[in-house]
Amino acid sequence: MLPIDLRGKRAFVAGVADDGGFGFAIAKALAEAGATVCIGTWPPAMGIFETLLERGKIAESLTLRDGSQMTFERIYPLDAAYDTMDDVPAEVKESKRYRDRGDFTIAGLVASLRKDFGEQSLDIVVHSLANGPEVRKQLMDTSRRGYLDAISISAYSHVAMVRELGPLMRPGGSFVSLSYLAGQRVVPGYGGGMSTAKAALESDTRTLAFEAGRRHGVRVNTISAGPYASRAATAIGYIRTMLRYYRENSAIVRDLDAEDVGHVAAFLASPLGTGITGTVIYVDNGYHAMGMPQLTPDADDPG
Repeated sequence: MLPIDLRGKRAFVAGVADDGGFGFAIAKALAEAGATVCIGTWPPAMGIFETLLERGKIAESLTLRDGSQMTFERIYPLDAAYDTMDDVPAEVKESKRYRDRGDFTIAGLVASLRKDFGEQSLDIVVHSLANGPEVRKQLMDTSRRGYLDAISISAYSHVAMVRELGPLMRPGGSFVSLSYLAGQRVVPGYGGGMSTAKAALESDTRTLAFEAGRRHGVRVNTISAGPYASRAATAIGYIRTMLRYYRENSAIVRDLDAEDVGHVAAFLASPLGTGITGTVIYVDNGYHAMGMPQLTPDADDPG
């Protein structure tokens, strides 16, 4: 037996605000493998998430295979659109959803981790952050501001996290982010600069793997996941159609489960993935390998 054993490892997963989506699935897989898990939650969603935890509303989702409950070692407020509090506009600082959360920037996160756990206290960092305010617009109709926001939040935040959290990582640590095939191929409806952001994320993964590998001795990879009906994905507006299309045209005819992505992230973070860095790992039932749609029987060309 060759187990994934992450006992004694500490993970930080950015982008968990409910029990749906890939961020939560990755956090759970890491916990199943024995890691302790801290998470970063977007301040406007933090209160609701804390209430769900306190009232046991997601207790079933938190249940591990041995019957125990996954717990989070720390829950930090994080808006990765901002590097420091000096970058935060006054209207955001004074907003009801932010003003009582302290320093919710990347610098604030680093300071909190240092205070709570000290230097070289992390082994795994997961970037599960993406947002494009104009995602429903075609690229040609996207404003400059919307385009830059998509790249800032969905791609540059990963660069910033590797730079700032790298010094807190133990040698052999693992950074993992989440990409999507739209960074390489046209996916109509995935607009607002989000396809550009995913392309940047994948390109940055290769460069960061070299730079952070030489500077901190850590690995950097990204998982290109197939579509999944998370709460965030419904913002795109046609997720059900996309899921059906992927299911019918993938190499394996099945719906993707968030757990599939969680397992791959746990593998990449483990000693079993020691030799993998600078790589895009596809977890999409083989859809990325297909060159044309699977024809239905009534669409076959007899010629």
